[in-house]
Amino acid sequence: VNTENILFICGGAFVGLEKIVRRRLGANTVGWDYTPGSVKEMNDGQVMRELAPEDLVKFGMIPEFIGRLPVVSVLDELTVADLEHILHGTRNAILKQFAKLLALEGVKLTFTADAARAVAEKALELKTGARALRAIVEKLMLDVMFDLPETSNIEEVIINGEVAKGRAKPEIRHGEASETREKSSGRGETQRGEPSEAA
Repeated sequence: VNTENILFICGGAFVGLEKIVRRRLGANTVGWDYTPGSVKEMNDGQVMRELAPEDLVKFGMIPEFIGRLPVVSVLDELTVADLEHILHGTRNAILKQFAKLLALEGVKLTFTADAARAVAEKALELKTGARALRAIVEKLMLDVMFDLPETSNIEEVIINGEVAKGRAKPEIRHGEASETREKSSGRGETQRGEPSEAA
């Protein structure tokens, strides 16, 4: 959205506003007056597209404030696919950040597709939007990130759907120590084994 000519933006979840709109549209109609496609069959997103200034007044906003909001836009709720894309498909994706952190230790991070879906579904259940993704992934990676510096032969860490659902621990594949670590270890042995000139 180009905000060049926008003075200010008022955004939020406005929990409960959809109930006010439903009430105005007649969702609580009693009797036999029912037609297919009525407000009773509309989801919250469809109902919010019928938002009117009077609904905001009933929600608790003062008319003077509403008069300064000439454009009201309703955003669709994030789907599981949207959250999955945020996890690994965006420019500064969370999974890319963790993969880079592990790469600094010479370890590959593999986050399977079913794990990404499980994380997205859990975030959707929490109803806090994409903000929940980081907290969920950090909790999954907490033990791995804590133990990684103390272990020298970890080659790959695999997070699958069972791990994301809390039913299993991350799969850790061990391999030979990296070349860098071997050289570092070799230098240490030389220093311990050969006396210095100063000695």
